[in-house]
Amino acid sequence: MKLTLFLLILPALGYVIGFAFFPTIEAVYLSFQDPHGGFSLYNYKELSYFNLSGAIIDTIVVTIGALAIQLALGFLVASVLSREFFGKRALSTITIIPMGIATVVAAVTFSFIFQTSGGYANAILHSLFGLNVNWYQSSITSLLVVMIADSWKNTPIIALILLAGMSSIPKELYYASAIDGAGPIRRFFYITLPNLRSFIGISLILRGVQEFNIFALPLILIGEHPPLLTTLIYDLYTTTFPEVGLALASATILLGFILVFSGIVIKLSGGR
Repeated sequence: MKLTLFLLILPALGYVIGFAFFPTIEAVYLSFQDPHGGFSLYNYKELSYFNLSGAIIDTIVVTIGALAIQLALGFLVASVLSREFFGKRALSTITIIPMGIATVVAAVTFSFIFQTSGGYANAILHSLFGLNVNWYQSSITSLLVVMIADSWKNTPIIALILLAGMSSIPKELYYASAIDGAGPIRRFFYITLPNLRSFIGISLILRGVQEFNIFALPLILIGEHPPLLTTLIYDLYTTTFPEVGLALASATILLGFILVFSGIVIKLSGGR
């Protein structure tokens, strides 16, 4: 029986080792090689001349901001879909549509929405408050555009995970707490949140890793400025080819952030 299980997982294990583990180890190793073949921190020291700190801060801001938006909206959508009401199936279908939209298509669509002149967002703001915002004038507003576009596309996956978690909570817990006088807010903090801890952890790891690696969306919406770690890696790779040590060093730093983030989330979600 154990041999059969091992044979069944062997193809997946071979795929992960051959196409993920070894290339990653090789990339990390090469990031410590200088142009003369020596083993040093040369590439990491050179990164200070390419606004590495700015790229790190922007990446953290986008990751935390997008996760906060997606988690809040995911809770809202999952709470609504966990109830029985007329039109629930239609609303469920509409909710997951963004997941089927290609990232490039979503990026181009949101570039139309947030155009400085003639964009839909500015048309609404102008009709309501007489405002016209240049969304790409500062780093904060540029990153906000990326967070909004990314949250529109990826909130459904978090909502589905949280909905699965909410469906697994026994209804008797809510009935008993309601009889004891607990209101909706207390039931949310003392029943829903504790029982969803592992599901929230799965959502954060799944989306957090992808947020750190977000690339096509910001590249189309805001280009390479303000830089994220992924767009900085792309910029370094295309401008320093065939010497890609700087790009590999940036990718190694990005890998470090992902590992630390995943470790923190696993620890906070129960260590499983």
